[in-house]
Amino acid sequence: MEVEWDGHCFGCGPLNTDGLRLKFEPGPEGSVAEYTVEPKFQSWTGMAHGGMVALMLDEAVGWAAWHAGHPGVTGRLQVSFRRPLKLGERVRVVGQVERVRRTLVYTNAYVQSLDDGGRIADATATLMMTGTKIDLPTT
Repeated sequence: MEVEWDGHCFGCGPLNTDGLRLKFEPGPEGSVAEYTVEPKFQSWTGMAHGGMVALMLDEAVGWAAWHAGHPGVTGRLQVSFRRPLKLGERVRVVGQVERVRRTLVYTNAYVQSLDDGGRIADATATLMMTGTKIDLPTT
């Protein structure tokens, strides 16, 4: 299987004006992005939808695998929510590769508040390695 990235990904695509546009950078802790939660992702009053938190975690494990040289697609994502994510809250999203076995990449991730340092959610995931192609418009 081969996947193609064209910049329109809802989680990380810089060309998707409706998405989160998360930008992960590799570092000593893993792959890290910062984000401020937009009101358009509301669930209950004052809270972001849990699916947005899961999306952030899925992006974090995907980018961790990419930065480690093992790009893939998520086969399993298990999320533990610690507390609600508030609208307007600034967060740090971190993904890490734990180990690679054959064609599987075992990862973990978390979302942490930059305001109080508390954990909002944690995840573990297994990715299946794939071939990748980057196809960004040149204009």
